[in-house]
Amino acid sequence: MEVEEQVEEQVGEQVEEQVEEQVGEQVEEQVGEQVGEQVEEQVEEQVERLLGGQGSEVTGCDVGLEQRDSKPASLRKNVTYIVCAVIFNEKEEVLMVQEAKQDCYKQWYLPAGRVEVGESLEEGLRREVKEEAGFDCEPITLLLIQEQGPQWIRFIFLATVTGGSLKSLSAADKESLQASWWDRQSVLPLRGRDILRLIDCGLKYRQDPWHPVTLPVDLSCRHVVQRLVLVFTGAEEQIWILLVKAPVLHLPTAAAVKTHAVTWAANMVVQDAMPSAYHDVNTLGAFSLQHNGRQHGKTDGVCFNTLVKLVPDHVGRNEDGEKVEWTGTPPPVENPRYVWHQVQKQTLREKLLEKTRNTSILPVHSLY
Repeated sequence: MEVEEQVEEQVGEQVEEQVEEQVGEQVEEQVGEQVGEQVEEQVEEQVERLLGGQGSEVTGCDVGLEQRDSKPASLRKNVTYIVCAVIFNEKEEVLMVQEAKQDCYKQWYLPAGRVEVGESLEEGLRREVKEEAGFDCEPITLLLIQEQGPQWIRFIFLATVTGGSLKSLSAADKESLQASWWDRQSVLPLRGRDILRLIDCGLKYRQDPWHPVTLPVDLSCRHVVQRLVLVFTGAEEQIWILLVKAPVLHLPTAAAVKTHAVTWAANMVVQDAMPSAYHDVNTLGAFSLQHNGRQHGKTDGVCFNTLVKLVPDHVGRNEDGEKVEWTGTPPPVENPRYVWHQVQKQTLREKLLEKTRNTSILPVHSLY
C-alpha cells in the first residue's frame, strides 16, 4: 500500500507540474500577445498623431549613423537652413525686397535668408522679413520644402503682415535697399525665376489649401533625419506599415547623408530591410517636421515625419532571379530587425489610403 501511495503521489505531482507548466506557458503566450497588441496600438496612435501634424520625440536612429560623414547637425558647419516668406496683401500683390548684395545689386527677390545660430525656423523667418522688408509677420503654414541634402534645406512659408511699415529707400542698409508690393505683371528685374513657382504655390494655397496647416513642432533633434510612415497598399483597401522591432516596435528613422537628398534616407531603410526587393520608394511628403535649434550643435537637427509609399514592381524576381508576379502583399522582410504591421484601425487605414492617393501633405522637393 505504501508503494502504491508513493507512486500515486509522484504521478500526482508530475501531473500537477505539467498542468502548471502548460498553464504558465498559456499565460505567458496570452500576456505576450496582449503586450504585442498594446504596442501595435501605440504605434498606430503615434501614426495618427503624426497625421494630425504633431511630432514625436526622436529617441534614436535606425539607419545612416554608421555612415562616415554622419555627424550631428551644426549650423554654419554642416547644415544650412534658408527661410523664405511668401506674403500677399489684400490685392494679392506679393511682398518683394530689392537686394543690396553686390552679386545681385538692385535685383528683386522674396524676403529670405539663413537661419542663425540659436534660432527656430519661425524666429529666423520673422527676423528676415523685419530686416529686409520692414514688416512684422507671423507664419501661416509651410508651403514647400526644398532640399539639396542636409547641407542645404529651404523652408518656404506662407505668412501674413502683423505690424511695421514697408521699408523705403531712405532705410536702405546691407540687408536690402527697399521693399515693395509687386502685382506680378509689371516688369521687375528678378534675382532668380525660381521664386515665380513659390509665389504661384502661395496663391494656390490661399485659394484652395491642399494640405493642412503645417508649422514646425518645437522638439529637438541632433541630426537631420527622416522618420518613415512607410506604407504598402494591397488589394481590398489593405495597408501595411514597416516597423523596426527593437527595443520596442517603432517607426524607422534614418539619418540623411550629405551625398544624397534628405529623402534618400527612405531608400536606405528599404535597402536595409528588403535588399532583394524590386520596388520604387516614393516619399510623398511630410506630415510635420520637428526643429528646436536653441543649443548650437546639439539641437540643430530636423526630423521630417514623412509618408513614404512602396510601389510594387508588378513583375519582380525571386532569389534565383526568376520572374514572379506581385501577389498584393508586401515584399517579404529579409532583415529580422523589421516587420510589416497590417493596419487594423479602420479610420487610420482610411486616412492613410486617402493621403497616398491625393498626396494632401506638405511637399518635400529634392533639387538634386
